Amino acid sequence: MSEISTKWQELIYRGVESDELDYKAAQDWEELTKAGKAKFVRHLLAFANTRGGYLVVGVGEDASGYPALRTGLTAKQCASFDPSKVGAFVNSHVEPPIKFTIERPLIKGKRYAIFVIHPFESLPHVCANGVDGELQTGVFYIRTADASSRPARRAMELADIIRRALRNQREMLGRMLRGILYENRTDISETHSGSFDDAFATASIYFRRRRPGDENTVFLSLVFAPEHRMDEAFETQELSAAVSDAGLPRPGGRFFTNDLMKSIRPVNVGLRCLSENSPCMWQLFKSGEFLFFADLPGSGGKIDSEEVLKFAAETVAFAGKLYQNMISPEELLTITLKLSAKKKVRLKFNGRTPSGTAADTAVSSICRSAADLASGDREHAARLCDELAAQFGISEKTLSAMTRFITEYLSAL
Repeated sequence: MSEISTKWQELIYRGVESDELDYKAAQDWEELTKAGKAKFVRHLLAFANTRGGYLVVGVGEDASGYPALRTGLTAKQCASFDPSKVGAFVNSHVEPPIKFTIERPLIKGKRYAIFVIHPFESLPHVCANGVDGELQTGVFYIRTADASSRPARRAMELADIIRRALRNQREMLGRMLRGILYENRTDISETHSGSFDDAFATASIYFRRRRPGDENTVFLSLVFAPEHRMDEAFETQELSAAVSDAGLPRPGGRFFTNDLMKSIRPVNVGLRCLSENSPCMWQLFKSGEFLFFADLPGSGGKIDSEEVLKFAAETVAFAGKLYQNMISPEELLTITLKLSAKKKVRLKFNGRTPSGTAADTAVSSICRSAADLASGDREHAARLCDELAAQFGISEKTLSAMTRFITEYLSAL
């Protein structure tokens, strides 16, 4: 299965609506009433005014009210979601027009229609043409954490929309000016690998000098590299604002602790965070790359995989929030998780060492858009860990248990 198909399958089978995902039962766009079509407009408005998101058509609710009936669409229903016709109706009711696409993937023999909604770039979207009972003229709709698409009625909700609009406009102006200033530079994506390899090595040496570890220590790194880079893409103040908007960790975090986050310091290449009381360090570069190091104790040639899972889960969740405040939602991020040990180790899960092999190095990598990273942190953390653990010969049953562990761990934070 291709990576794109895997992405659609993950959305269809996630089974939980959120502020970035909604499901609709199978239906035919051409057969909907005006009010029925207006419901779609309301959802698209809400997503676009919040973080963007996905609306999957072809998944209905079961008897318990969960979106678990993956019926898919008939050929006629699928064809009815023609982007030009749907787009014409949607954008006749909103201002400015909403940027969205409609994908129609075939997953496990069933066809679905998936709306991919982008967050607003400069100005938020307002309902310009109301529909009785569904849309109110002059209203800004937002998507909330309880998966509802409703008007922004509180002062803080409207203030948040205004704040993001102003930030987006500042960033657009900044990118334009930086493009002019650096248009003759050659240190953009063509030189990405070499320049960041040097930065990674320097940061690693800095960390290792302060956390030398011992022969049993396992060194973990998690790197996020945007597709397009420029050495001076962001000012330190912009990086600080993005970290602040991403929010401090919730209580119970193992790696992103309040103590660690209080140790953030500006350095010549961006921001660095290293606490004397934490086995971790992260660094956010002016070029947009983000890396996180952690030392995990090993014993008897074994390491607790629960610690690896927590490390990946917390870091991916934080990075998802971080990048939605920094780069374009469509921009791709290469995410690489690496485990290095001074001697070969085996993974231990739930206190037991599963049958498998020993290794001193393991690497996993995925490529995701910023919007996708923000909306599916649990799935992406699990995918990285699955690929890493598979290199130790871990069984499918244990891999499934590890995936459940990540979901439960992030839910509990």
